[in-house]
Amino acid sequence: MTHFARRTATFTAALGVAALLLSAGCSEDEAKENVDKAKGAVTSVLATPSPTASGSATGSETAGGSATSTTEAAEETKIATQGGQEVTISGDIYEKYLAAGGATGALGLPLEAQENGPAGGKYQDFAGGTIYEAEDGDPHIVWGEIRKAWEANGGANGKLGYPTSDEKDITGGKESTFTGGTITWKDGQTTVTPK
Repeated sequence: MTHFARRTATFTAALGVAALLLSAGCSEDEAKENVDKAKGAVTSVLATPSPTASGSATGSETAGGSATSTTEAAEETKIATQGGQEVTISGDIYEKYLAAGGATGALGLPLEAQENGPAGGKYQDFAGGTIYEAEDGDPHIVWGEIRKAWEANGGANGKLGYPTSDEKDITGGKESTFTGGTITWKDGQTTVTPK
């Protein structure tokens, strides 16, 4: 399916889903939330590369005008930042970025290309936070007050090491785990608990 046809079909489907959700007796707030989710789904679908039958690299345009490509080994996209610079997002970090809503999600636009971290890991900075991935781990998002505390304790180079979870909700706040401990943000206070 061509990128134009894919975009048109996805947009039409998302509008249909949004219309059904709006007419299903939802409150105004629920309806707005459902429409926002539908928009996020459209963006994610449009930003997902469409491989060819042979698995060879292809190029297409996303809704934001960024080019995407697929190779047998990894997916990637190039996104034009507000400054006009194209930044590549690839591999596991790209998949995590899409799962978090891509450019229209809380992470926003990339600030720079992926970089190597300590001990064979990698990371990429975005306007709203950073995705870190240990060499043998999964990618996780670190942001907000937890990120400030983690960086103040040396980040991936410090005793806490790489994140082993995304932030999760706890009563009164948020919590993230790291290879060397836990950081909790609760009732406006940040607590670092080493293992």
